[in-house]
Amino acid sequence: MAKQMKKQFCYDYPRASVTVDCVLFGISEEKLKVLLIQRAHEPFAGCWALPGGFMEMDESLEVAALRELEEETGLSKVYLEQLYTFGDCGRDPRGRTIAVAYFALVQAAEHAAKAADDASAAQWYPIDQLPKLAFDHPKILDCALQRLRAKVRYQPIGFELLPRKFTLTQLQRLYEMVLGRELDKRNFRKKMLGMKILEELQEKEAGGARRPAKMYRFHRKQYDALVKQGFNFEI
Repeated sequence: MAKQMKKQFCYDYPRASVTVDCVLFGISEEKLKVLLIQRAHEPFAGCWALPGGFMEMDESLEVAALRELEEETGLSKVYLEQLYTFGDCGRDPRGRTIAVAYFALVQAAEHAAKAADDASAAQWYPIDQLPKLAFDHPKILDCALQRLRAKVRYQPIGFELLPRKFTLTQLQRLYEMVLGRELDKRNFRKKMLGMKILEELQEKEAGGARRPAKMYRFHRKQYDALVKQGFNFEI
């Protein structure tokens, strides 16, 4: 059977290409990190960049973002949210290209960096120790970081970065790493426990020289029910 020919497109006017770029945040070794891939091909061969690529004609933007993320890093089933559209002229030496950026949150400790497709390497980098990035990816990453820092204060997306079970100390450290500043321990715990969205578990943290800490988990159903009643999450 002859191979099916790809559909050809002809337009009267020039049209820009569309790419999707993903800023993938995770926490490991007590640091907020971002997953980068090393480009195997020109332009910027050998340089580090955000995972991403061109959108296919028969897929949506989100499907394209998830596909590129899985193809270049092996990751799937992640929290994904559209960030912003970047369309400055000259941002891509291959031609007029518009990038739709997404940011994603995962538990970095459970997702080892793994290069695939047209990436020659993949690595988690602390956000304060980044290599030089290709294209306008420094601008995209900065935009994503500002969005994360703002949104983590009014929506419980930070729990996507934590293990399913965690201590209050781990929860506070998460917010301190994302926000880039220390938080008062007493006030933080009082506010978190007062929201009634944490479920205390009948188990404690194993190991360590100190007294074992209580374990909690985010109560999604309770949070959703409270939101319907007008509850506002705020840190």
